[in-house]
Amino acid sequence: MISQKSVQEVLDTAKIEDVIEDYVNLKRRGVNMIGLCPFHNEKTPSFTVSPAKNIYKCFGCGKGGNPVQFLMEHDSLTFPEALRHLAQKYNIELEETF
Repeated sequence: MISQKSVQEVLDTAKIEDVIEDYVNLKRRGVNMIGLCPFHNEKTPSFTVSPAKNIYKCFGCGKGGNPVQFLMEHDSLTFPEALRHLAQKYNIELEETF
């Protein structure tokens, strides 16, 4: 089990735009970023990323959330797997009990 302190450290460190740009080409539009949604087919961008709020939202299919939720949805990962992926990406050592 991953400690709550480690979970919070990953959530505080992970930047939504860094995580999503590994999967989606994003363009800056004002304070937000937009791109084509990876969860459904579309021709015009309805996928919005808010770096200030550290969330994403698709106004086409309704999916949204934080960096962990994006990885869980896009890569079909469990919560611990998504946390481990982000911890590895940001070089965070997780405290785990087995």
